[in-house]
Amino acid sequence: MSQAPARESGPPSPSAPAAPWNPSIVVFACNWCSYAGADTAGVSRIQHQPHFRMIRVMCSGRVHPGFVLRAFEKGADGVLVSGCHFGDCHYVSGNERAVEQFKKTMGLVKLLGLEEGRLRLEWISAAEGVRFAAVMNEFTEQVRSLGPSPFAAERRVA
Repeated sequence: MSQAPARESGPPSPSAPAAPWNPSIVVFACNWCSYAGADTAGVSRIQHQPHFRMIRVMCSGRVHPGFVLRAFEKGADGVLVSGCHFGDCHYVSGNERAVEQFKKTMGLVKLLGLEEGRLRLEWISAAEGVRFAAVMNEFTEQVRSLGPSPFAAERRVA
């Protein structure tokens, strides 16, 4: 009965490829359009990055800056707010309110020293599954290029 050779324990060899870091992304999606767009991408089996958590909100205009800041505080590396296209909002002017809230939130994000690229606002309709997938892929790569959020690093150390 032969024994397998003992494996050396230690750091991986420099030639071994490192696994890519996968960012944690929170998506606040409008119930009527963007959430349905994500569903369209799923049922159509459109490939996209899986590194996000979806939070369904009734309207993107109801995403308060505190919600976004809480996501960063809890370890999100990026936050995407997504709603209906202008003129298609089920609450008439909710997406206009979303722009106002987004501007306030972006100001706070800058004040806290986070990169602007960690926060994004997009308009995605229920029929735009392909667009949803493209936005998620693009945003994931954008956040990946920024590296882990400093807030997430503080949380992991604590």
